[in-house]
Amino acid sequence: MRARIYQPARNAMQSGQAKTRLWYLDYMPADAREIDPLMGWTSSGDTQAQVRLKFDSREAAEAYAREMGLDYTVTEPHKRAPNVRPRGYGDNFASDRRNVWTH
Repeated sequence: MRARIYQPARNAMQSGQAKTRLWYLDYMPADAREIDPLMGWTSSGDTQAQVRLKFDSREAAEAYAREMGLDYTVTEPHKRAPNVRPRGYGDNFASDRRNVWTH
């Protein structure tokens, strides 16, 4: 059985880094999904595809995969450069700004 170990990217709608510290192990689907002829929903008999395990570190996730005899691949995260302003958010509204700030 194949599995994928990864660290999720941050939410594109937010600037925060919440929920990006943990490592996840997802099982790859063993068989293809089928379309229900009556309702048109997709379904599968593979229940392992619904499982997502959380780990505190990459090493813990790899150790679990080795212990369970899983064939796994590790996807390295792409870290972004931190955007830290010296004075923070309050600098947007400071009265002593050196350059003009408009919307």
